[in-house]
Amino acid sequence: MSERTIDTAVWIHRGDPGPAMSGPLAGLRLAVKDNVDVAGMPTTAGCPEFGYEPAVDADAVAALRSAGAVVVGKTNLDQFATGLVGTRSPYGAVADSLRPEYISGGSSSGSAVAVATGEADIAIGTDTAGSGRIPAALQGIVGIKPTLGVVSTVGVVPACRSYDCVTIFARELDVANQAMAAMAAGAADRAWPTDARLAAPPTPTVAVFRELPELDATWTAAFGRAVDRLIDNGAWIVEIDPAPFLDAARLLYNGGLVAERYAAVGEFIDCHPDKVDPTVRGIIAGAKDIPAHRLVADLAELERLRGVAMASLSGVDGLLVPTAPFHPTIAEVAADPVGVNSRMGTYTNFCNLFDMCAVSVPAGMAGEAQFGVTVLGRAFEDAVALDIAALLTGSPVEPAWPLAAAPTVELAVFGAHLRGEPLEHQLNSLGARWAGPLSTAPSYRMAALDTVPPKPAVMRCPADEVGVSLAAELWTLSPAALGQFLAALPAPMQLGSVEFDDGTWRTSFGCDGTAARQGKDISEYGGWRAALHAGAVG
Repeated sequence: MSERTIDTAVWIHRGDPGPAMSGPLAGLRLAVKDNVDVAGMPTTAGCPEFGYEPAVDADAVAALRSAGAVVVGKTNLDQFATGLVGTRSPYGAVADSLRPEYISGGSSSGSAVAVATGEADIAIGTDTAGSGRIPAALQGIVGIKPTLGVVSTVGVVPACRSYDCVTIFARELDVANQAMAAMAAGAADRAWPTDARLAAPPTPTVAVFRELPELDATWTAAFGRAVDRLIDNGAWIVEIDPAPFLDAARLLYNGGLVAERYAAVGEFIDCHPDKVDPTVRGIIAGAKDIPAHRLVADLAELERLRGVAMASLSGVDGLLVPTAPFHPTIAEVAADPVGVNSRMGTYTNFCNLFDMCAVSVPAGMAGEAQFGVTVLGRAFEDAVALDIAALLTGSPVEPAWPLAAAPTVELAVFGAHLRGEPLEHQLNSLGARWAGPLSTAPSYRMAALDTVPPKPAVMRCPADEVGVSLAAELWTLSPAALGQFLAALPAPMQLGSVEFDDGTWRTSFGCDGTAARQGKDISEYGGWRAALHAGAVG
């Protein structure tokens, strides 16, 4: 069954969700942008004449369904995902959820509004130039745009194949995180590296642009309040030059890179020019005659700008930008469709070109408009960006979704590397993520070593000796980070396997037996912190 909702233009097809599924997303209603395949529903990419009916779900849809989500329909979009405004569709312009004379933002317009109005709990969008972030900001919801390729694009109509990305919308960061975990655990186009940082440090350093072009005083003040919130929640702020980022943003449409859009759907447009939105047709068909040497030159310039931009982020954990610089009316877009769209992409266009990840979160109001900011991170630092975004929302999320896909190892610690203890910073600097407390099996003893700072030695008891259960904490880190940690581990400390009270064995701290026997036995306290509190160490 399908129908078109003409009054809102949000839905292109309504679907029967069928029976409830089981899984971590059980019962969540999923809306799907109509350039992403859902088995049995037409995929039109906002152009009915282009439409086809897929036999199987896109990989991202299949992953969410496997986790329990139920598809409730396909949503409107800027045709062929070409636009950031949400008005370029034969199914009608998608209006803002609060002020119908204003745009929704695009190209994932229907997906964002479906979530904002409560007609869906989560929604799939796509993002090439900001389509998974701009409508999130304008609709007051969360949009997560992962590192390129970590969610499969199989079953997605391409816009610019090199820069396309599947995204998720939700009203809360935690729900978006859960949905991203499901998608990332499915198929991927790109493997995670073994050295990905899995957490932001407790006091992250966040960059902001020294100037904010295209923002008026009201929107600049709204951004300032978001920066102040980060500072209040422990972040350090540094200012950087926006020039290389903004110069790259202009390359996406004002140079040879737009040739990728023609490669995606240009032949269809050439054969059906009267079936395509005039603005979309002008952008895509106009790229047909771009010479190859211009594309090569623009790719070289993009690489140069990326080098400059990434150098400016050295020592920085994330970049905070306004997601959108203003909120235009539908009439303003109609009067200047290309100019307004270009301004909308000021702070989004460079992201995928630089292979960055992003999390867009609500940040209050700018006058009468909903205002959002985006935390951007380097490729595969999605967990870092997520943690910084959580400082803005005040809602920490655990476990962070990249842990569902990235290579990870666990490390149990007993002493100076516990949270709040003197060597915790060593794990933080490696991008390790705290995973909670745990206890060993009751067959261990602990001794305090005479080191600086003091450290515990954990020893498994022989069968004929009485042991105790010791308190520990678990950290998750990348395999490369564990290798670095082990390489720097001073004698007499070593890593080995320790049995825990749930029957599992985990990589944990051990100690040379001779050194351990020379230490002071503190087993009676059941853990390092208790021994410290009792004054038994030092």
